[in-house]
Amino acid sequence: MIVTLTANPSVDRTIELAGELRRGEVQRAVSVRSEPGGKGVNVARALTAAGAPVVAVLPAGTDDRMLAALRDQSVAYRAVDVPHPVRVNVTVVEPDGTTTKLNEAGTSLGPVVLDALVAAVLEQAAGARWAVLSGSLPPGVPADWYVALVEALRAQGCAVAVDTSGEPLRAVAAGPVLPELLKPNAEELAELTGFDVSRLEADPGFVADAARALVARGAGAVLATLGRHGAVLVDGEGSAYFGQAGTVVPVNTVGAGDATLAGYLLAESAGAGPAERLRQAVAFGAAAVQLAGSAMPRPGDLRPEGVSVVALASRSVTS
Repeated sequence: MIVTLTANPSVDRTIELAGELRRGEVQRAVSVRSEPGGKGVNVARALTAAGAPVVAVLPAGTDDRMLAALRDQSVAYRAVDVPHPVRVNVTVVEPDGTTTKLNEAGTSLGPVVLDALVAAVLEQAAGARWAVLSGSLPPGVPADWYVALVEALRAQGCAVAVDTSGEPLRAVAAGPVLPELLKPNAEELAELTGFDVSRLEADPGFVADAARALVARGAGAVLATLGRHGAVLVDGEGSAYFGQAGTVVPVNTVGAGDATLAGYLLAESAGAGPAERLRQAVAFGAAAVQLAGSAMPRPGDLRPEGVSVVALASRSVTS
């Protein structure tokens, strides 16, 4: 069983244009679609599509369209009731795959709701293999809110993966107990380690050394996603691998990182070694960017045989 937490879920509305986005002009959409979203929800959708047991924990009213959309996709969920509707995020996609996102901040959650979310996650995670803490925090939630949750989940024997950014990510990385898996992108990895982001984007070996710095702090493993350049995985022993898909023409990049994380968790849960975990993670991410809207890939969309994975040697570098 895998449990995901999305404290700041969204309904993701994707608008595809026939031409380049032009500021200040009226343009007609080629297509419009809505999907249940938020990083943890996306992970749950991808796992559900792959047939894996998963429960998505999130705040949402009992009659919110978010929950109806999850039911339509057969995603199991545990919702903490709130009086306000789930926020709506808008993504505008141009024909060449350029993606522009307009994200609402979300609505503040009071201490009663936050405590109920924590209780729901701990209850669902009892006996689970993984708990995934994903995405931004709603306005007003303390930046270190994930920190105590990581400690509580690990204390009850559940492995934890964290995929967030900004202050919440820095708080987790500085916490007394780090998760079994951190999933930063290049910019987030640079923020955490002080390494130069331009070098990280250009050199997988440099990414591996930056990720090793987080493993040295106590992270179980680091899965660093590099967009079209692939991904790097560093495990608890410091071994590093670089994975990259073949030629991929992106349709929409929204949710690709979430699909990547889902692929990793599926492979790990099946007992795969680090190289194969990375192969499946990259295959999931590559499949996701070729789908319209924020759709998550299904097994038939995957091409793991087209993903190359190589070991990366350790080297001495400075930030």
